Amino acid sequence: MSDFFVSCPRGLEYLLRDELLALGATSAREALAGVHVEGNLEMAYRACLHSRLASRVLWPLMQFDAADEQALYDGVRGVDWAPHLAADGTLAVDAVVSRSTVRHNRYAAQRVKDAIVDQFREELGTRPSVDTERPDVRVHLRLKRNRAALSLDLSGAPLHRRGWRSGQGEAPLKENLAAAILLRAQWPRIYAEGGSLVDPMCGSGTLLIEAAWMAADVAPGLHRDYFGFLGWRGHDAALWQRLKDDAQARAEEGLRTLRPCFFGSDRDERVLRIAVRNAQAAGVAGFMRLERHDVAHLPPAADDAGGLIVTNPPYGERLGDRERLPALYHELGTVLRERYPGWHAAVLCGDAALGSALGVRADKRYALYNGALETTLVTFSLRAADAPPPVPKPLSDSAQMLANRLRKNLKHLRKRLTREGITCYRAYDQDLPEYALAIDVYEDWLHLQEYRAPADVPEHVAAGRVREAVRAAAEVFEVPRERIAVKQRRRGKGGSKYGQFDQSGEMIEVGEGGLCFLANLTDYLDTGLFLDHRLVRAKLRELASGRRFLNLFAYTATASVYAAAGGARETVSVDLSGTYLDWASKNLALNGFTGEAHRLAQADAMAWVREDRSRYGLIYVDPPTFSNSKRTEEDFDVQRDHVALLQACAARLEDGGVIVFSNNFRRFKLDVEALSATFAIQDWSAQSIPFDFARRADIHGCWLLKRHA
Repeated sequence: MSDFFVSCPRGLEYLLRDELLALGATSAREALAGVHVEGNLEMAYRACLHSRLASRVLWPLMQFDAADEQALYDGVRGVDWAPHLAADGTLAVDAVVSRSTVRHNRYAAQRVKDAIVDQFREELGTRPSVDTERPDVRVHLRLKRNRAALSLDLSGAPLHRRGWRSGQGEAPLKENLAAAILLRAQWPRIYAEGGSLVDPMCGSGTLLIEAAWMAADVAPGLHRDYFGFLGWRGHDAALWQRLKDDAQARAEEGLRTLRPCFFGSDRDERVLRIAVRNAQAAGVAGFMRLERHDVAHLPPAADDAGGLIVTNPPYGERLGDRERLPALYHELGTVLRERYPGWHAAVLCGDAALGSALGVRADKRYALYNGALETTLVTFSLRAADAPPPVPKPLSDSAQMLANRLRKNLKHLRKRLTREGITCYRAYDQDLPEYALAIDVYEDWLHLQEYRAPADVPEHVAAGRVREAVRAAAEVFEVPRERIAVKQRRRGKGGSKYGQFDQSGEMIEVGEGGLCFLANLTDYLDTGLFLDHRLVRAKLRELASGRRFLNLFAYTATASVYAAAGGARETVSVDLSGTYLDWASKNLALNGFTGEAHRLAQADAMAWVREDRSRYGLIYVDPPTFSNSKRTEEDFDVQRDHVALLQACAARLEDGGVIVFSNNFRRFKLDVEALSATFAIQDWSAQSIPFDFARRADIHGCWLLKRHA
């Protein structure tokens, strides 16, 4: 088994993970713009041939520190290239560089190429040549924060290039993004149920051709005549031929039984001619009908079988006039409701505002990236023209009062949030006694936590208030219901406030302090990012430079990411939960902090710090209020056990080191008398509370402890 990294456009990671598992991956773990995969060479070949979502399949060779161009050169020379490339072969190097001493992609690629050819020249007296179009071996370098990751690119060229495109319009849709749209819109199921597909703004035909190939089980890589492994010395030609023969047989059978149920139109005659040529090259022209007309003249559904309307209208970025686009989107929504009642639809919109201009009630919204541009995919069911979406009831007086309070809070917070670049914050926290809940904003999502209602409030009344709060929040923040996560904070067995709510595994990526983190708003009470600790994390970044950093009770290691960003020379994150450590690993990798310098340890934090013999310049301790895990010998109580815990940490401090201690137990009292003999103590609680938590000044406590000389 080997480890691979399969890249994809942002927003497709979870779809790609599931696809790769279906293609034979032993395990798959999503990351930013790709998936880490464990599998064999056959799995990698299958990904190149059958993946509809992947961009590249990379086989990692080595990771190493590259503080300057000489270290980069030496690291590449440390790889034995003879098993991969013949001395008279050809190679190309792609490089992606960010936040490193070596600043330019082209220069980094040049140094990698120099190291490889110099190795061959010195050992064999000859050297490979460069072919940037179709090399025998394509090498991929990712250099981030002076950490180099070197891989073989088995795909050779981006996998979205299927081999059928002879031309394109002004703003083409990449084939793997088109495939993701069709999968999100449930096209395979709709086709299996007898449905048709219509694209009223088809352009060069990308969605139509991808849909036809998907329905016919045509492998997306079958028409390609070049992959990066074909000239690689480790290539298994017999295995590859067997996989191709199988894919060819499946495609022939699928095309033999494919229904002619694909209809496209566009007002631009030139792009329609391109669409015809592309469909012919893809072998599906006989299954589709293409016509020239605009949206207003879209013909009604030809039968009652139903189907899918899917399209990618202009966004106003490169095409058309932005001011005119809402009218176009509104016309599209009106025409679809009138002429395709009962059908499903999926429209890739430039943003949420254009999606709203459609005038339809969205079933789901997905954030997808068309290149660097973030777009919104809106999926919905079409209602008959005489049955428009019901007009929502007006808010009750009390709910309107809540909405007004939310608007007031937002107005009060907005300037400072904008000035400080804060996109995740608390917008409301029990401001009104009738609505005992907290509302947190995670960029374009809302996280609503209901506090337990008083005993004298009937359950149905409390539930009704939550529904009203959701409606009010959706209206004020202009967020669709499917982007509002609702949870109730109730005590479970044993007094625990924590539990699993769902098992979606759906993560969103959010930013804080110039860093990126994964949050899960649905599955657990807490999201993976404690918003009230924003200033605590900033303090850790300030203190971390040049120090070894220990993070006890690490949770999702957001503190470790901040410490690494602040220049910590090493981070160690300790937590008992394997789930949280996996999450922590993703957060670290998302920000480029990987390798031996950033270790994760699954252990009881109290036992770890007693047994560890290392020294640290900065220790962060943020324990739970209470823990009675079956995997620990003793229960943990922060009030009872914090002195013993901090004394154990003192033994692990370097001279001049600092412990940052925090916790969220509101009745907690630091035992200053017991700790003063060991530490100089600074109560930093007031300074650590963010301005958006001003109503909850006791939400956590924070202390800085320095051991006496």
